[in-house]
Amino acid sequence: MTQQHNGNPVRDCDPGHWHCTADAEVLCTVSESGIATLTFNRVSKHNAFHAEIIQSLLGYLRKLKHHPGLRVLILKANGKHFSAGADLEWMMSMAEHSVKKNRADALELAALLYELDTFPTPTIAQIQGSAFGGALGLICCCDIAVASPDARFCLSEVRIGLLPATIGPYVCRAIGQRQARRYMLTAESMDATTAQQLGLLHEISEQPETRVEELVALLLENSPQSLAQTKLLCQLCDQHEIDPALMKKTSQLIADIRVSPEGQEGLAAFFARRPPAWSPRYE
Repeated sequence: MTQQHNGNPVRDCDPGHWHCTADAEVLCTVSESGIATLTFNRVSKHNAFHAEIIQSLLGYLRKLKHHPGLRVLILKANGKHFSAGADLEWMMSMAEHSVKKNRADALELAALLYELDTFPTPTIAQIQGSAFGGALGLICCCDIAVASPDARFCLSEVRIGLLPATIGPYVCRAIGQRQARRYMLTAESMDATTAQQLGLLHEISEQPETRVEELVALLLENSPQSLAQTKLLCQLCDQHEIDPALMKKTSQLIADIRVSPEGQEGLAAFFARRPPAWSPRYE
């Protein structure tokens, strides 16, 4: 069975390849163990994105979040660079359209960032080479970011008379407004070490793919329900002050998960000194 995605046939939600052709600009795969991988594949343009790539990513995220058994999402890129950000030829072409059309187009990127930021399973960004402009927004929306030592980052929008508007909330949250002001205003490039110091990256690795595999293995040992609820908890704590309402909500969250099937299984497995049912080590 196939479905339509951006006018092209896409395989139904079963383990394997979801993209229609090997040269698609976004590749999507789902392994038998529930690991989804979205890969930028526009290598000749340094993985710069345009409207079709945004729509493709958005479509995959909306479909993947309902895929049963999904455990982790990885965002990565083929080629030397993670992404050069928005395609400038696409940006030039959009200048010929109406303000209404441009606002609708920008809203698509905002929707993509929101879907990635609120994706229910853990998300990992694997970065190499350049990550400029909007690409930083995608990285800031992922739960974990790992980069190779050669990675370089730049909020370059003001150099060409634009601004990092839709990615702004996520970048400011990740590195703080004080640092965001500097790097958004100067548009200076930062190396991987600086990006890690700012909080944009969690780790720098000589072998980022191997490190991502290790992180995936760690995540697979954890309760899927607990991971999803923990992501919601982090967002809740970030958006609300500590008051009686937040105290009530967090108390409700722990109480509910204690009596849930996964909560009971996790406690039972701990006392039985065996892997829980969700672990790859479970027999």
